[in-house]
Amino acid sequence: MLDRETIRSFMKVAKYSNFSKAAEVLHKTPAAISYRIKVLEDDMGTPLFTRTTRSVHLTPAGEHLLEQCQKWLDWIETMPKELKQIESGIERQVNIVINNLVYDQEAVSGLILLLNEKFPFTQINITQAVYMGVWDALLNQDYHFAIGVPGRDTIDNQVIMNYLGSINWSFVTSPDHPLTSKEGTLSESQLRQYPAINIEDTSQKINKRTGWLLRDQKEIKVPDLMTKVACHMNGSGIGFLPTKLCHDYIEQGALVERQVQWNRTPSPLSLGWRTDSKGHVTQWIIDLFEENHPTIQRFSKHLDYMTH
Repeated sequence: MLDRETIRSFMKVAKYSNFSKAAEVLHKTPAAISYRIKVLEDDMGTPLFTRTTRSVHLTPAGEHLLEQCQKWLDWIETMPKELKQIESGIERQVNIVINNLVYDQEAVSGLILLLNEKFPFTQINITQAVYMGVWDALLNQDYHFAIGVPGRDTIDNQVIMNYLGSINWSFVTSPDHPLTSKEGTLSESQLRQYPAINIEDTSQKINKRTGWLLRDQKEIKVPDLMTKVACHMNGSGIGFLPTKLCHDYIEQGALVERQVQWNRTPSPLSLGWRTDSKGHVTQWIIDLFEENHPTIQRFSKHLDYMTH
């Protein structure tokens, strides 16, 4: 009913609004083109063209079919290459989750560009997650690869880890915050009076964790890292930020670093991938990190210790 020749005939008639012109372009007789379109309409059970003595025009059904025809032709033409890719072991789809602490728009767009050039028929899906949400995406949401998995050791045998580096944390306040004028190391009793700014863990099935929160302290949850930074700078609350991230803000006087009674320990981050879905694309991304490719270096800009 919809073989390639029928599709081409239909599209040419739609383009030129004329059977004779379509027949001329396709090196067919007008009668042959007209007959093919009539058979198509009969098979479809609906008219695709309205006909006058001088021209033909698409009906609403014909307009819809025309939109689909180009997609079908593109699919037919690319299918041999897609099948060859699948046969060679290249994944049809790769889902990547990235920890918000190392997420970088330029790095992500650069990675997408590289992947699209190297594996043009692989569907690439990338999302961002917070804390144990990265693990949740790998174990429960069909994600194949993760950049910035919390920890150095796997929590599940389905996932292999490759240590990237660690994030050091600095306790910072606004220059105008009441704590800024306090002398010496800040105690828990002093800190507890003010809200802690945290980014909510995005995990759905694994127990959520909190970055830093004292007993009986008010917590304010924000959606992303830069909102947290802004809340520290305007004095909405207190807490820890990645040392490298807040360095320039401290130098500019927008934030003040203070010593506290209990510092936050460094957070190790790793690459992680599922053993049951590793393929050519996944290995290629791992190799990019192993060779410290310029495109992915920005993922590590907040890490204080790196494997390279």
